[in-house]
Amino acid sequence: MKVLVTGSSGLIGSALIESLTANGHEAIRLFRTESVDGAPFWNPEKGIVDLGDVIGVDVVVHLASYNIAESRWNKRTKTRILDSRVRGTRLLSEFFAASSHKPKVIISASAVGAYGECGKNVVDERNEFGKGFLADVARQWEESTAPAVEAGIRVVNIRLGMVLSASGGALKKMLPPFRMGLGGVIGSGKQYMSWVSIDDVTKMIQYVMTNDSMRGPVNFVSPTPVNNYTFTKALGRALHRPTMFRLPAFVASLVFGEMATELLLSSTRAMPKKLLDGGYPFCHSELEETFRYLLDNADKGDGKT
Repeated sequence: MKVLVTGSSGLIGSALIESLTANGHEAIRLFRTESVDGAPFWNPEKGIVDLGDVIGVDVVVHLASYNIAESRWNKRTKTRILDSRVRGTRLLSEFFAASSHKPKVIISASAVGAYGECGKNVVDERNEFGKGFLADVARQWEESTAPAVEAGIRVVNIRLGMVLSASGGALKKMLPPFRMGLGGVIGSGKQYMSWVSIDDVTKMIQYVMTNDSMRGPVNFVSPTPVNNYTFTKALGRALHRPTMFRLPAFVASLVFGEMATELLLSSTRAMPKKLLDGGYPFCHSELEETFRYLLDNADKGDGKT
């Protein structure tokens, strides 16, 4: 299949390009800068999408957005987080809705932050949007695909949990302090974390590409969410390091502000109901085994995570 990918240089995008190519698909990067060789490019700020020499694509995988953990949140940062998701998604949706060569499916990123603070409650795709900044961002993000849906294009909103990879994302940032024995529980440690391995993410994307029953929100998480205490201890054991330190909630809030409340201290216990019902074969469902697998591959230096 011919697959157009935005955000192809990011953690998920780069792994996806490699996986698509290995599985015989034609992976096409949608660049942010114009090229002289006819390569496709786009500029969400200027409302430009130019597929260059590419005529028709079967699948669009839209991953591009501003990193929510890039810096402490303020009004300007929050506007950038929202605009980078909504503006780009709407632009692509409108472009392909009006295209004479419509893709079979648009797979657009979203996040389990859609459910807001859940406590111990288990949530899945049947639950409504929660409250809070990230939940509102997710709602507007997913609603931005409406033009494509109305044009009859199958749209899948992939609600990503914490994507685990030793080569990037949250886990890579955690590894240095944990390896020095400075890792520890955040806040009470009771808040649930919905996680997924990078291998599963790339395979899930290809699974929903070809499964016509998959549409609307689909949780991209493992079937075994854990609380922060369990997560911390599992990573410590995988690294053979103690996890004695604790980051109190009030300190996290002082350092990170609103981002601490919504990212570090919020609890989301999401289940991948649609994937489970569809019989998706998970690569990694046990957290500590996943850590060991990722760390072992990273130590071998093969770059596959």
